[in-house]
Amino acid sequence: MIEVDVRLRRGAFALRCAFRAETGALALFGRSGSGKSTVLGLIAGLLRPDAGHVRVDGETLVDVERGVFVPPHRRRVGVVFQDALLFPHLSVRSNLSYGRRFAKGGRPVDPDAVIAMLGIGHLLDRRPAGLSGGERQRVAIGRALLSGPRLLLLDEPLAALDFERRQEIMPYVERLRDAFDWPLVYVSHAVDEVARIAREVVVLEDGAVVASGAPGDVLAPSGARGASGGFGAVSVLEATVAGHDAAYGLTALEHPAGPISVPGRVGEPGDAHRVLVRATDVALAVQRPRDVSFRTVLVGTIRGIEVDGGPTARVEIALRGRGRLVALVTRKAIDELALDAGDEVFAMVKATALDERSLAYAPRVR
Repeated sequence: MIEVDVRLRRGAFALRCAFRAETGALALFGRSGSGKSTVLGLIAGLLRPDAGHVRVDGETLVDVERGVFVPPHRRRVGVVFQDALLFPHLSVRSNLSYGRRFAKGGRPVDPDAVIAMLGIGHLLDRRPAGLSGGERQRVAIGRALLSGPRLLLLDEPLAALDFERRQEIMPYVERLRDAFDWPLVYVSHAVDEVARIAREVVVLEDGAVVASGAPGDVLAPSGARGASGGFGAVSVLEATVAGHDAAYGLTALEHPAGPISVPGRVGEPGDAHRVLVRATDVALAVQRPRDVSFRTVLVGTIRGIEVDGGPTARVEIALRGRGRLVALVTRKAIDELALDAGDEVFAMVKATALDERSLAYAPRVR
């Protein structure tokens, strides 16, 4: 459990952040400059608040009013930054050993298990200069874990990596969350990372919390002011693997509003997955479509239509059974289809729009 209620001013920036999260995988989400890394620094003890407190699992790490401040090295918090910050003159093995120097009294960690989980056994004798960006980040995570922290903080760990390296390292973070069951706080402005990693999301804007809750609730643009601004309108749906079509290389996901078709083999029957759907990939029909190439057709009811004065409008749809979906369509289409709140609509999504960037194994809730 993490409880944060802090105030901090640095020049023109003012942080006034309060939230409480009881989850093993919390994401702090927001655009650059919203205060995400500042909150992480306050949890780690790298910054001191002007007022307020931070508590982890009931232990007070800082309380300005009571004069309590636990120094960083006694908080048992591991931190992984955007830059891996490995010691360049040491081998991978020695970098990992450095982390173990701080493990006394912390959470018991099996070094061999960490090395195997991160897939870095073959890198032990190399130096950081000979590693790829993804490999350096895996070593940085390993070093943080071997210090035996009770909480792992990851500050935009994939921001400096290209798409291929991000896809390479994400499964390791998921394995850390699920197989090792390690509590973590994940900072990112990338909605696909947050949808894939988090069980709970806190959205920050201009130093304040504007929304918190499950990814499917707070990442939808109508669900929280600022949650989608600058990121593109998205929706996060929870679905279950129904089966695989080997002949056509597709996977069918089951959702109460209708089947979702995605390319490739995804998971096993019964597995829960999150599907990230971009509003620009959604088309609408007022009658169930026939003879179209769209493989995914979801039925729902329009909750609202937002027009910003430009040529497009955002349509929020309450899907049958559960979930919300946002579509970005032209105002002309709104008028020609005579769409209005309360109308039943059929939302269509191309299977090819749901690639590996849009799919994530849904983390189990502890």
